[in-house]
Amino acid sequence: NPGEKYRFTRHNIGFMVVDEFARKNGFPDFTLNKKSNSLTSESIVEGGKVLLAKPQTFMNNSGSSVSALTKNSKLKTKNLVLVHDDIDLPLGTIKISVNRGSAGHKGVESLIDALGTKNFTRIRVGIQPASSAGRPTGKPENMESFVLKKFAKEEQETLELAVQNALEALETVLTAELK
Repeated sequence: NPGEKYRFTRHNIGFMVVDEFARKNGFPDFTLNKKSNSLTSESIVEGGKVLLAKPQTFMNNSGSSVSALTKNSKLKTKNLVLVHDDIDLPLGTIKISVNRGSAGHKGVESLIDALGTKNFTRIRVGIQPASSAGRPTGKPENMESFVLKKFAKEEQETLELAVQNALEALETVLTAELK
């Protein structure tokens, strides 16, 4: 979701990963791409061009931004890598999915609908809270409210690990794609 208000919320963990990737790889500052309503940054990684994008629509409408971006940059959807939150996974867990349905995630559903395909890679970053014993507590009753909350102080260490693990997954996927 766009804006400072949502910057460190669970729904924006994908932006956190993309920001860290950009920082680590020396990408230029993000600028607004008006045609796609996205903040974008472009650079060369492992000899290949990489375009990072952070849609400035709300998560559940991000498909329109990604669709415009893929058309304007002539990006094949099979080369698209989406990094997003996943309430079905415990915080700190990372899963890579390719050519799979949305599993109820409205933002992913928006992309699939707008692109007309599910043939892209997803790096799913778990955001489900854990109990004090470290076990997942299950999905919260008010999902919308939960995903728009910031991470608790006691989750910071696990959050940093999750971002690092997702960053490594993104680097692995991109390295494989760029070869």
